[in-house]
Amino acid sequence: IMSEEMLILVDENDNQIGTMGKMEVHRKGLLHRAFSVFIINEKNELLLQQRAFSKYHSPGLCTNTCCSHQHEGETSIQAAKRRLNQEMGINTSLEFLFSFIYKAEFENGLIEHEFDHVIFGRSNQDPKVDKNEAESWKWVSVDLILKDIAINQDKYTVWFKIIFQRFYNYLKNR
Repeated sequence: IMSEEMLILVDENDNQIGTMGKMEVHRKGLLHRAFSVFIINEKNELLLQQRAFSKYHSPGLCTNTCCSHQHEGETSIQAAKRRLNQEMGINTSLEFLFSFIYKAEFENGLIEHEFDHVIFGRSNQDPKVDKNEAESWKWVSVDLILKDIAINQDKYTVWFKIIFQRFYNYLKNR
């Protein structure tokens, strides 16, 4: 049996206060450390992934390039590189953009309550996706995504809709 992933519990200043198994954290809605990676290509297109239909929440929804949880003793950049390689087969340099806290309840009773570190990188490489994580992927212009989120809100994950506007503003102001 695979041992359950342990998540890092944090306070609202991102100080570690403990660890707990992933499912229990999501059942109790406890604040934990996470990250979301955004990969942009030279045409200013974002690599979107469609979450695998087997995921325990938000299955089949479109979201940013990859997201997951840091392991204990791992920086957000190290964690992001590890998962980006595992999920998408991409290696590239990454930088921290900003972090924020959000809380969302899902139909299945699980609660996502994350201190989310948003990580940015550039790559023109098409992914080789892990089918356990992503159903499919596509490069989409950030301007098109901004318009589409307004029209087709139900296509996207909760956190992606929260982050995307900030990410878009960040890109435009660079």
